[in-house]
Amino acid sequence: MHKKSVDMLTSRTGGAYIPPAKLKLMQAEITDKSSASYQRIAWEALKKSIHGYINKINTSNIGIITREILRENIVRGRGLLTRSIIQAQAASPTFTPVYAALTAVINAKFPNIGELLLKRLVIQFKRGFKRNDKPLCISSGTFIAHLVNQRVAHEILALELLTLLVETPTDDSVEVAIAFLKECGMKLAEVSRKGMEAIFEMLRHILHEGQLDKRVQYMIEVMFQIRKDGFKDHEAIPEELDLVEEDDQITHLITLDEASDSQDILNVFKFDDKYVENEEKYTELMKTILNTDDSSEGDDEDDNGDSDDASSDENEENTEKSGVIVDSTETNLTALRRTIYLTIHSSLDFEECAHKLMKMQLKPGQEIELCHMFLDCCAEMRTYEKFFGLLAGRFCAINKIYITPFEQIFKDSYDTIHRLDMNKLRNVSKFFAHLLFTDSISWGVLSNIKLNEEDTTSSSRIFIKILFQELSEYMGLAKLNARVKDSTLQEAFDGLFPRDDPKKTRFAINFFTSIGLGGLTDDLREHLKSRPKPVPPPPVIPTEAESSSSSSSSSSSSSSSSSSSSSTSSDESEDERRKKRKRKSKKKSHKHRNTKHRRTESNHRKKDKKSSKKSKKHCK
Repeated sequence: MHKKSVDMLTSRTGGAYIPPAKLKLMQAEITDKSSASYQRIAWEALKKSIHGYINKINTSNIGIITREILRENIVRGRGLLTRSIIQAQAASPTFTPVYAALTAVINAKFPNIGELLLKRLVIQFKRGFKRNDKPLCISSGTFIAHLVNQRVAHEILALELLTLLVETPTDDSVEVAIAFLKECGMKLAEVSRKGMEAIFEMLRHILHEGQLDKRVQYMIEVMFQIRKDGFKDHEAIPEELDLVEEDDQITHLITLDEASDSQDILNVFKFDDKYVENEEKYTELMKTILNTDDSSEGDDEDDNGDSDDASSDENEENTEKSGVIVDSTETNLTALRRTIYLTIHSSLDFEECAHKLMKMQLKPGQEIELCHMFLDCCAEMRTYEKFFGLLAGRFCAINKIYITPFEQIFKDSYDTIHRLDMNKLRNVSKFFAHLLFTDSISWGVLSNIKLNEEDTTSSSRIFIKILFQELSEYMGLAKLNARVKDSTLQEAFDGLFPRDDPKKTRFAINFFTSIGLGGLTDDLREHLKSRPKPVPPPPVIPTEAESSSSSSSSSSSSSSSSSSSSSTSSDESEDERRKKRKRKSKKKSHKHRNTKHRRTESNHRKKDKKSSKKSKKHCK
């Protein structure tokens, strides 16, 4: 009988149908609970239980069914549970709000199950979009919309999905977008008003072009009317399905590109070496969960399920409820940066973005990550966008705690500016120029710059050039010059306008003149002119005491002195010869000039005589 039961479960068809009573009987006959055959029978029983509960759920019994599902080992059977929910929703789209409410309750207890279901839905939607399968897109899109309403999925996913459907409009894609908007439009209007305005602006543009079918154009007009009425007939969450408190819910930020692994391996049986131990862990976990529920039903124990890693999931649940960022590990840091990045790029203006980011409630020490993300996003743009400068300035104005990180980032960025390409370098320079112009950060950060030939590179000189050209454009040359001459900021500008070394001073003057800001160097020029010229040191003449001491030092000194006297006499005779040569050359040049002068005078006399003779002949 034992061999026959295993054969029935492992047949090539994936498992023949076994009535529940017979399955229980087969399970009772196996005494070793850790054996593969017992675990396989338990797996089949788990599959049937989950599938049966999902098919029975509705608005009136959702509380009871949810408790029954939680008594099953849904940690081990999370693949089965998500597959059953998705299949049931596709078969009965009218029950989508019920399935979304069930998912919200399970997600509050086991966030990894909610994340798995959301990933599978996104993958299914992308598959339908690529195949032009409109029914599949509508069913999966509707489910995603209700998960957004239940705060299981982030609104960024909804906006991303709508943008994908509307940016290249076709009759089918616009129809799917309209169906999606009807389901979650009220929620999006509440949490992302600017995003909704952008989507409806795109729909208005499509309607004005008039290239789609008349039926689709009429649907767009109806959508505008629904929006005008405030989505009163399309409530986000019905009152009877609002089962999870907002603080208890965990929202998953998954984008269309990130959803790639559906983990289909979870749909099939896997042998568990620690079956009995994990089963006991899940039983203890269920006692804790069901005792904290609002409903007052008894706590019956059921041994049908088994757990792969119940204790780790419990820890994950407790930590994720405490906040978006659990600890300071690299994984959570990446998640924080991704959240900031998506929030920045989903906002229409800097005020909306600042409002969303302030609601994140960063932990102490995470402010510098936010500041780094502002600069990184700005640097990645093709051209500088004022959005990032305004956003950074707003945070500095809201809380002074952000000023120090930006000042430190300025120093670090200048020290490593040679690593950036030309486009990033330009954007970074303009970003900091905006912060300096608005006095969001102190001008004292400029003390890190030493403008001379030794301490600068080509990249750093380009950075300084763009920085000061932007400041000149923002403030005007007169105001910038006044700021440079400000006595309270001289320490900051000492490195940019050096006065300690004439070579460095000339370099700074030439640099600012070459970039069209020579007016900033007027004081430097005056300083260079008024600086006294260096006097050459006088020649060293040996004294008499030194010569006498050298003569009395030894017997050899006399010979050396005589040789030195002969050399000096020879030097004097050589000097006299040079003087005589100079006198002779002067005399020769003087004689040459005199002869030239005489020749010119004689030539002039001859010309005068000839002209007088011609005049006499003419008179005759």
